[in-house]
Amino acid sequence: MHVAVVGATGNAGTAVLSALHKTREVDSILAIARRAPDVEKAPYNACDWASIDIGGAVDEDEARADLRAAFDGADTVIHLAWLIQPNSQRDLLRRVNVLGTAHVAQSAAEAGVGHLIVATSIASYSPDSGGEPRDESWPTGGIPTSHYSVDKAAQERFLDDFSLAYPQITVTRIRPALIFQALASSEIQRYFFGDKVPVHLLSKGTPPVLPLPEDLDTIQAVHADDLGTAFAAAVVTRAPGAFNICADDTLTADSVATILGRSRIVRLPTALVRTALAASHKTGMVAMDEGWLDMGVSVPVMDNSRAKTELGWQPRHSAADALRELIDGMVKGTGGHSIPLRARDRDHATIPGTSTPISHGGESNAGQSSTEDGADGEFGRHTDQNADRKLIELYLSDHLTGATAGLERIERMEEAFADTPVFSQISEVADKIRRERALLVQIIDDLGLKRKPYRQALAWLGEHAGRVKLNNRIISRSPMTLVLEAELMRSAVMGKLGGWQALHDNAETMGLDPTIFATLQEEAWQQIATLDEVHEYARRRAFRHDISTFGPQNSEES
Repeated sequence: MHVAVVGATGNAGTAVLSALHKTREVDSILAIARRAPDVEKAPYNACDWASIDIGGAVDEDEARADLRAAFDGADTVIHLAWLIQPNSQRDLLRRVNVLGTAHVAQSAAEAGVGHLIVATSIASYSPDSGGEPRDESWPTGGIPTSHYSVDKAAQERFLDDFSLAYPQITVTRIRPALIFQALASSEIQRYFFGDKVPVHLLSKGTPPVLPLPEDLDTIQAVHADDLGTAFAAAVVTRAPGAFNICADDTLTADSVATILGRSRIVRLPTALVRTALAASHKTGMVAMDEGWLDMGVSVPVMDNSRAKTELGWQPRHSAADALRELIDGMVKGTGGHSIPLRARDRDHATIPGTSTPISHGGESNAGQSSTEDGADGEFGRHTDQNADRKLIELYLSDHLTGATAGLERIERMEEAFADTPVFSQISEVADKIRRERALLVQIIDDLGLKRKPYRQALAWLGEHAGRVKLNNRIISRSPMTLVLEAELMRSAVMGKLGGWQALHDNAETMGLDPTIFATLQEEAWQQIATLDEVHEYARRRAFRHDISTFGPQNSEES
């Protein structure tokens, strides 16, 4: 069997690839995503890859043509692609989530694919005030105040119509509960909590109080590995219809408190929690909006019996174990080898294409210094004794400050321009800059130097203050913004290139491996070339009303 998987780099997609690799009936896999993962790492290394935008920044004709060509010869298409963020761009979310599903399904039909499997969700179900488990016949009208649920319900309506229009195609709907695994810990933290919620502090101790809304009685979850096996079972059995996928147990307030270390539960009025969540989201303190709470307190409890009977599926993980693994991963900053699953920066200090140790001696001195609070540590043991510690410390700290500001800017670009054809290029540069900033931190620690965190804090504040635009567009985005942002980032990367050159020429003095900085110089030139592509796209549209910068573009405009 030949299987095509759309949305193959996220939480569900990575688990589905792993499960398909273990399925003997599957001979080949075409993995599709807008942004490619590290294709040298499992489970991405045993697939063919295609980069296709299913509708975020290309028009329908182009999306369908690319998908149709990719699906040629496929026995089964699995559709997993779904945007959760940015919340502020509802048109983009609808375009990718609802219209994107239509593009995938219709392209599969045109390519002669006989089996379509789509990831829907528990969120597609209509509200239920009782605790009785519901099977797949429960209405799928969604939760009106949750944009995620509204789009999932719209996806279900499309699949209803599609099944009637194409009765020759077997359509399978997988409706999972919340999907947890360690590899998705950092992704879930970014999407729902954001970087201002210090989840990692759970490693220091148990929160004394766990405030929960009074209407949140149970939460259902499934481990990603179990979800992956459900999709693999659907591929093999080709069973039609919908299937609830969840662990056999449910999470209650008591079980969550126990997993967190027996925090004391305080029940608060749901309306009060909703108001606080809405305010926190609007101020940028929390990534998720109040619709997620509405969904959590309204969806029914799912019955997973049909999946066990017709797919031969059994969950191997409990919901409690899956949550425990997720929280542990959040504390550690765990991630995977794709951009959506990327780990937190402190665990992401890698350079693509090299595994060379940073120091000649291959030993890290990081544990011998407390650099974040400014305490002195041992100067690098392999450093030339004639080297000036203060000058090296100042130079590296200045470049770390620049990297902090650059990362803030490129991450803002990554969010703001997700609906442009150059999003993949921007995201690729952002991922490399994250890695390089983490590498600078590691070098400073290895040399036993101070990071001077107040400088990075000032850089962060300065970059945020600089977000006030002087282009006469207070609410809407100006087509000139992307041009200016690309120019600023290109200048920043040129400055970084000079830093890598200086460190390369002085690497022996500092006891570091010069080949690392040679590789980083090559990476900088590649980033400049990529930003040139972004700038070329943007500058053609900067001063015109007849060509759009944002939203779907046809191939001639792009």
